[in-house]
Amino acid sequence: MSEQTPASPAAAAPRGAAVAFIFVTILLDTLALGVIIPILPKLIESFVDNDTANAARIYGLFGTAWAVMQFFFSPVLGSLSDRFGRRPVVLLSNFGLALDYVVMALASSLTWLFIGRLISGITSASISTAFAYIADITAPEKRAAVFGKIGVAFGAGFIFGPALGGVLGDIDVRLPFWVAAAFSFANTLYGLFILPESLPKERRSPWHWKSANPVGALRLLTSDRVLAGLSLANFFAQLAHVSLPSVFVLYASYRYGWDAKTVGLTLALVGICQMVVQGGAIGPIVRRFGERNALFFGLACGAVGFFIFAVTSNGYLSWAGIPMMALWGVAGAATQALATQLVTAEQQGQLQGATTSVVSISQLLGPFLFTLTFAHFISPQTAFKLPGAPFLLAAALLVLALAIALRTLAGKRG
Repeated sequence: MSEQTPASPAAAAPRGAAVAFIFVTILLDTLALGVIIPILPKLIESFVDNDTANAARIYGLFGTAWAVMQFFFSPVLGSLSDRFGRRPVVLLSNFGLALDYVVMALASSLTWLFIGRLISGITSASISTAFAYIADITAPEKRAAVFGKIGVAFGAGFIFGPALGGVLGDIDVRLPFWVAAAFSFANTLYGLFILPESLPKERRSPWHWKSANPVGALRLLTSDRVLAGLSLANFFAQLAHVSLPSVFVLYASYRYGWDAKTVGLTLALVGICQMVVQGGAIGPIVRRFGERNALFFGLACGAVGFFIFAVTSNGYLSWAGIPMMALWGVAGAATQALATQLVTAEQQGQLQGATTSVVSISQLLGPFLFTLTFAHFISPQTAFKLPGAPFLLAAALLVLALAIALRTLAGKRG
């Protein structure tokens, strides 16, 4: 692999307006996604005569289809952004996402709703292009801190989005989709007037299908030993993360007897802690210890957090695991920063697309892995009840990710 092209003078420090736009892009995208989280299952129920079991199966199918679209189209959009620039890909994706929410708001059947979820999976893949944009305009040594600050947008979107969606859904089941469309349209207009291009024409790469399809994109991740190791560690870390949306609500209700309000407050606390770490702690930690040690630290914290969730029988004592889980976010920013330094400037879009495809694979496998594990260890037929088994498994996956990272980065400084 060729060495990375040195950062341009324009990339010596992040451009304020551009970074702000990417922050707002991800915030509005996650707000739009979050707004429909509490209401989409109810809308599906309305199409199947309020049959909850049938609606749950269909909802699961919708989620799988969304992840499949992410898997296939993230590398496509990443390669397109390497060829034509980040700006047109981000703007067209935002506009497509807005149209998609309109389709879902007007959906008269499950078929149209399913088509809407497919489009959402495709257009939401633009987040990988947003991260490539940040890599373009930020010096390598500052990327971890900026990636961390951008991560605040994810936390904020998934805290306030579901709360807003629940309030709007009480007014009308389709209102959250119209609000999500408005967020995305506003984001498109904001970018149209504010967002400059980050990738000069002389640094763009030709379009090649072999790098735009998922298999070809994943080859990029194996083209360098360190990048391959980081990608494998990231896969196991992302797989562990899927345990939270897959079983946390069921686990808290089963083991702690929590109602929806307590679960919601707990998730809000998780989001707030993540925002604090992403926005204020990652930069100082990386500057003090370097990306390598920050990665090790974050993975270790995540494993400890999952262990606390798994073994604590008192729900409120389990909150002690939340700050540890939040510190896990240091590892994600450090991994991204390290990976961007291992490819050329012309490959940043491909890298982010391939990385998103790895995340999509974890999202395809994780729900089955953790829900089946949970179901087995609480089943009346099981000889050994262990409701915390999914989180012990997640902790083990993070320990595995840590072992891979340690081996991959052995001898590397910083």
